[in-house]
Amino acid sequence: MIETAGEQTAGAASGGVRTVLRIERLTLFAGATLLYAFWAGPWWLYAVLFLAPDLSFAAYLAGPKIGALIYNAAHTTIIPFAMLTVGFGFAPPLVLSIALVWLAHIGIDRALGYGLKYGYGFGFTHLGRIGRNTLAKR
Repeated sequence: MIETAGEQTAGAASGGVRTVLRIERLTLFAGATLLYAFWAGPWWLYAVLFLAPDLSFAAYLAGPKIGALIYNAAHTTIIPFAMLTVGFGFAPPLVLSIALVWLAHIGIDRALGYGLKYGYGFGFTHLGRIGRNTLAKR
């Protein structure tokens, strides 16, 4: 049996669970930005790095599966949390700055509804469908 994109994303978060996930990620954005401010990182660096993970969109030129893989790698919290953990004890201050900005970016993306992508196309996420045709359904 061949799964369609609709069947693949049928388990996407919805209702109150979706709302909690988005609030949780808004908190990640606010917390990472606040820590960056306490860390006294340069705001010009924050501005430059904030949209850097979105450069992963370019991977969609190689197709939806590769695009989703690269996008998800740039939008998962695993790497920046590892950098943050190591950074506190062993890395130069720039590592902490990068990790905090990266986490802030991921947080705001998820708060806005941009979840991790399925290989069917950019609009299929773990938080549900995104795009013009889905705005009225939210």
